[in-house]
Amino acid sequence: GHALYGYDGLCKNVHGHSYKLTVTLIGIPVSDNKHVKFGMVMDFSDLKKIVNECVVALFDHATVLNIDSPHKELAEAMASRGHKIVRVSYQPTSEMMIIDFANIIMSELPSHIQLHSLKLQETDSSYAEWFASDNS
Repeated sequence: GHALYGYDGLCKNVHGHSYKLTVTLIGIPVSDNKHVKFGMVMDFSDLKKIVNECVVALFDHATVLNIDSPHKELAEAMASRGHKIVRVSYQPTSEMMIIDFANIIMSELPSHIQLHSLKLQETDSSYAEWFASDNS
């Protein structure tokens, strides 16, 4: 969930979504037919581990609030009652969260694999996309 401080619509209120994150990588598949990862750019289970540990575990079932907004008091009150709060230094829109996720994922990838794109679906019809080619 999240709340958008200063927003002029319903999203100014704390609310939640069922986000879906799609990750696309670029790399050269392993060509050694004796290698256990033969034919793979990256084992999907290795990628899932990175995404689950570094993004999903932090953000899943959490309320994401901008630390620099008056939501700071709300975050402290919710946290004191046992709620999972993620405090970020940006407005927690899909557009800003996807930039954060891209930076997190890129920092965890092996050097021979590049992050190509991310798609963060907030709803069935609303999403943000991030492309490495636009962010070089």
